[in-house]
Amino acid sequence: MLQTPYYLIDKAKLLRNMEKMDRVREKSGAKVLLALKCFATWSVFDVMREHMDGTTSSSLFEVRLGREKFGGETHAYSVAYGDDEIDEVVANADKIIFNSIGQLERFAGRTAGLTRGLRLNPGVSSSSFDLADPARPFSRLGEWDAGKVAAVIDRIDGFMIHNNCENADFDLFDRMLSAIEEKFGGLLPQVGWVSLGGGIHFTGEDYPLDAFCGRLKTFAERYGVQVYLEPGEASITGSTTLEVTVLDTLFNGKHLAIVDSSVEAHMLDLLIYRQTAKVEPDAGGHSYMICGKSCLAGDIFGEFRFAEALKVGDRISIQDAAGYTMVKKNWFNGVRMPSIAVRELDGSTRLVREFTFADYEQSLS
Repeated sequence: MLQTPYYLIDKAKLLRNMEKMDRVREKSGAKVLLALKCFATWSVFDVMREHMDGTTSSSLFEVRLGREKFGGETHAYSVAYGDDEIDEVVANADKIIFNSIGQLERFAGRTAGLTRGLRLNPGVSSSSFDLADPARPFSRLGEWDAGKVAAVIDRIDGFMIHNNCENADFDLFDRMLSAIEEKFGGLLPQVGWVSLGGGIHFTGEDYPLDAFCGRLKTFAERYGVQVYLEPGEASITGSTTLEVTVLDTLFNGKHLAIVDSSVEAHMLDLLIYRQTAKVEPDAGGHSYMICGKSCLAGDIFGEFRFAEALKVGDRISIQDAAGYTMVKKNWFNGVRMPSIAVRELDGSTRLVREFTFADYEQSLS
């Protein structure tokens, strides 16, 4: 049995999402790119690359990882490129997407041989959380003024529009796409491709996939463009658990169980967005608050129910632990970083990476 904590990626569950990628590609004509900002664990790229068209990135290092470990199309995007990195970005990308007209003009000469795109901001999004809302007031994410974009349309080949955030509502997606068409419809036929970004939960169990594919196909045909999607969570949702062990139990008005992991260090997104983890089946007569082992008072995974009273040494599986976890894990408190393991299709489990004191030491100075 592997030493906890560790992230466990189940290839069979991952393939269920990949099958929906294939369905979307076939029925809509869209291409799908893995958003590395969400998931970049390249030990399972061998499975994913068979069902996706490439990767999209947010930094130089992600561009390089996509090129070297995934293959296919490599799209480069960054909120801002630096003079010291632009040439290496260009050397590793098929398409480069600029966040602003200023950046497009600044690096026009150094990107002349590359397919270029520009991020548009339609001013609407599905986010209910200000921190993640790309259309928040005074947002720096993309160009808002269609007139200004029209003035540089001869220098770009496509657009990227990312305004969906954890959007499982097809009707909302449809309305926002209509808003995009209303605002930028005059520009869309003048380019060859449009990326609609990520944040669309089309691999969800009850998502109307056929309607989604039909809407994408209609959009592509209306404007004569190749549509791209950039799924992150949709690629890996439900595929991975964080395996932890109970280290201590106590009662302080509620039953508490402390585990050998940390929300702050190992599932940071839960803390940032004030969400609780998932434990299945979350049923039974014994209720516990599952707590991390860091010194942060609010290092709490959530409250869950169990069939039996928890005791030291019990294992707990934290569900849905792939997206924005391994890419954000950190060394807060020097808590042991989870290993990464893969459950193969034959049911065997393979350890692919462990982290040691040397990794902790070398992450500092």
